[in-house]
Amino acid sequence: MRTMHALVTDHTIYSCVMGSRAFGLATEASDTDRRGVYAAPAALFWGFDKPPTHVEGPAEEQFSWELERFCELALRANPTALECLHSPLVEYADERGRELLALRGAFLSRLAHRTFTGYADAQRAKSDAAVRRTGAPNWKQVMHLLRILESARDLLRTGVLTLAVGDRREELLTVRHGELPWPEAERRLNRLRDELETAASATPLPAVPDRARVEDFLIRVRRASAAEAV
Repeated sequence: MRTMHALVTDHTIYSCVMGSRAFGLATEASDTDRRGVYAAPAALFWGFDKPPTHVEGPAEEQFSWELERFCELALRANPTALECLHSPLVEYADERGRELLALRGAFLSRLAHRTFTGYADAQRAKSDAAVRRTGAPNWKQVMHLLRILESARDLLRTGVLTLAVGDRREELLTVRHGELPWPEAERRLNRLRDELETAASATPLPAVPDRARVEDFLIRVRRASAAEAV
């Protein structure tokens, strides 16, 4: 575990705060979720035992990906990876991390329509099941579902992924506190889902991400690390 944690403490190229704090929805009880990317030294790939693709810790609520794994996820439009690249709360970025951030646009594509709606639909199914079972949903889950639907809709409309909810904070916190009747929440969710589909039909996003640009970056990071190991 100590060796794995050293990958984070010694080789992180980018780290940020995610979750409610990045979305602008934090309360006094909110945790501080940290996400990061580390570039494992090239020499660690030369033997039979490869470095881990991700590491939990060493801090509480901290999770990091190895650079290649992170790029793979982001190229597939994984919502968590894409949001990590667009956090407004960047805590650390070295030269490679800053270049990774400069590549944010290369990861964005129409694939986000499928991945974000897939995530949202799964969360909606959980909310519907909770209502059938108990008469009420998990209101925190509904709040975040509204947020991600709005974020995905705006991404497809504009080509820009924005995490902070801005002036929608109080409205969304009202949902979290259970002060919105479920039928009204359903109407909002259905409307946003329809708006998301409309946005997808005319999105400015490219059909696929710019894999070549991302791969060029990854190879340069690996080559520089290999040169240092010689």
